[in-house]
Amino acid sequence: MSEQSSNSSSSDSGSGSTIAAIAESAAESGPDFDALRAACSARLNGSSSHLSGPSPGPEPGLGPRPFCPGTFDGWLCWPDTAAGTSAYELCPDFITGFDPTRYAHKECGSDGEWFKHPLNNKTWSNYTTCVNLDDLEWKHNVNLIYEVGYGISLLAILLSLAILGYFKTLKCARITLHMNLFASFAANNSLWLLWYLMVMPNTELLQDSPARCVALHINLHYFLLTNYSWMLCEGFYLHTVLVSAFISEKRLVKWLIAFGWGSPAVVIFVYSLARGLGGSAEQKIHCWMSPTDYDNILVVPVCISMFLNLLFLCNIVRVVLLKLNAPASIQGSCGPSRTVLQAFRATLLLVPLLGLQYIVTPFRPAPGHPWENTYEIISAFTASFQGLCVATLFCFFNGEVIAQVKRKWRMLCFSNRPRTNSYTATQVSFVRSGPPLPGEEKV
Repeated sequence: MSEQSSNSSSSDSGSGSTIAAIAESAAESGPDFDALRAACSARLNGSSSHLSGPSPGPEPGLGPRPFCPGTFDGWLCWPDTAAGTSAYELCPDFITGFDPTRYAHKECGSDGEWFKHPLNNKTWSNYTTCVNLDDLEWKHNVNLIYEVGYGISLLAILLSLAILGYFKTLKCARITLHMNLFASFAANNSLWLLWYLMVMPNTELLQDSPARCVALHINLHYFLLTNYSWMLCEGFYLHTVLVSAFISEKRLVKWLIAFGWGSPAVVIFVYSLARGLGGSAEQKIHCWMSPTDYDNILVVPVCISMFLNLLFLCNIVRVVLLKLNAPASIQGSCGPSRTVLQAFRATLLLVPLLGLQYIVTPFRPAPGHPWENTYEIISAFTASFQGLCVATLFCFFNGEVIAQVKRKWRMLCFSNRPRTNSYTATQVSFVRSGPPLPGEEKV
């Protein structure tokens, strides 16, 4: 496998660094290279080459025609090739980023020696043609959408947490749930940014898949699950407030906090245990980011969460419509408050938005389909800008928050105005029961 490192370390075009990165990150993802080498040896030994026969030229006795002997470069088996020509083989399908329908080639010099790269003077196979550069640039742009979206969402979420934490008058059970939801999104967005900015560009880290990188994967998906568990808590709380007449909100919030942070921990523990102990070597590469059947352990709870939220939402709509259509005398005593209706509208907009990428997942277009790029863009926007939507609906467009900010702004404006001198005239009156004393009439 001596040639493999030279193949991936350099290139004859501007895409060489890209090929090197793909090759290094895929070093651990390939099949049994010893078996490939043995199969190549059997192939070369079993084929009788006609390239070493007498020269077909007009002058007999010129000796054997020069050719490059077949070899295994670490990825592909190259047959005996006539001098001055090139050998072509289908690109390996076990290298992430390579198109197996494309062809790699290896040049044989006129002297019967395989081409050597001028930078390291090592035999070199050209795999640059295995990468679809247009597709690579497209994926880079999609990743850029993720990075920008997660960055903007993180700033919006942190600003929302600062606003809700600053105004003590906003403290209530509903705001407590909102802040926990914001915290889960802030942690999830931070870890995704760390993944895109620090892990993905580091091919050596992806190749080795160390424990810290796997731990990042586990924590990232834990907070991804908390996003949906807290969304379920929001829906359950709103449903309970509207449907149940008598309930201790303080006790309910404690149970929801335990569920919002605890249930994802149980799911991620089962997922980590199953993939760590039962996963194959190919399922543990690239810091566990490669799609596997174990992902269903994470997807199923999210789908259940969204389904329950939709059920809650349908019942909430039914209850609210009944109360809004109630007679005025009854509605005045038990009608929904303005705060509850605002929370209901926010939940109505947020629930389908948060589950959008999971709803369209079963309808993912096949590779090469005209709608594939559209699907990728929609998924990138809905996933990365979730935090911004949460902050906008539950904080920036919240009537109570807007009122508190305006009140604080007016206080700051009036407190900075200079005060004018003023005086107060006080009139004192005396009340007597008897006639006034001499001289007191003038007071």
